[in-house]
Amino acid sequence: MAGDTLTSSGYIKHHLTNLTFGKYPDGSWGMAHSAAEAKEMGFWAIHVDTMFWSISLGILFLYFFSKAAKQATVGVPNGLQNFVEWLVDFIDDSVRGSFSARNALVAPLALTIFVWIFLQNLMDLVPVDVIPELAKLLGIHYMKVVPSTDPNATFGMAIGVFILVLFYSIKIKGIGGFAGELTLQPFSSNNVLVNILFIPVNFILEFVSLIAKPISLALRLFGNMYAGEMIFILIAIMYNAGLILGLFGGVLQLGWAIFHILIITLQAFIFMTLTIVYLDMAHHEH
Repeated sequence: MAGDTLTSSGYIKHHLTNLTFGKYPDGSWGMAHSAAEAKEMGFWAIHVDTMFWSISLGILFLYFFSKAAKQATVGVPNGLQNFVEWLVDFIDDSVRGSFSARNALVAPLALTIFVWIFLQNLMDLVPVDVIPELAKLLGIHYMKVVPSTDPNATFGMAIGVFILVLFYSIKIKGIGGFAGELTLQPFSSNNVLVNILFIPVNFILEFVSLIAKPISLALRLFGNMYAGEMIFILIAIMYNAGLILGLFGGVLQLGWAIFHILIITLQAFIFMTLTIVYLDMAHHEH
């Protein structure tokens, strides 16, 4: 276990603390040296490790997919081209099954969401001490390597989807149509006066339903991946608790890693599918 001088509680807190850059109380800027110092930096602090790993994994995705596109051939495909074609076909089938309108943005967006989130989640399978210990050699005290365990990352992606939903809702239905969806349902009547009286109730219900979309997207992904990371950290603690518990921890880690592959893939698929469904709803009247 990394940090043998740490207590179990300290070890867990250390692994769950982001490398944070922000403004100190004295007005200067720099890296936080503790979780308390990071908290004092407030809302505008930046989780440097989350930004680094999410951007790096995004670049990795673009590199391999662009490489496959440049090397594509009509003959027998190589391994990379074959994998990319299979994945593109899979995403295309998913979009066709969930999106009934016509929009050239949706399929590329679905592919990006699925692969990018999958790669972020996949970092959870890297042994919890490997990268943090390497970072420590470079003088970096904190290093969280799973971007999807940071609510800032999951909410950022969810808000991006939410902005697209609002954009296409207004573009397709018009401001009046979008406002009507928020105020004239689910309770409506042929009587204009009754509809007017129900506007506040309808707005509250529909607004809550609208806002719940990005919140549920973000929290579902964050909650599942955070729980998975916590289990790996708890298993890592067992390696420092004696030979018997260490061996048992090794068995648990292998079993959990195999099961966690399913969770990693499923969470990327769920985020992608709900994005497609929400965009489909934005293209049609309720």
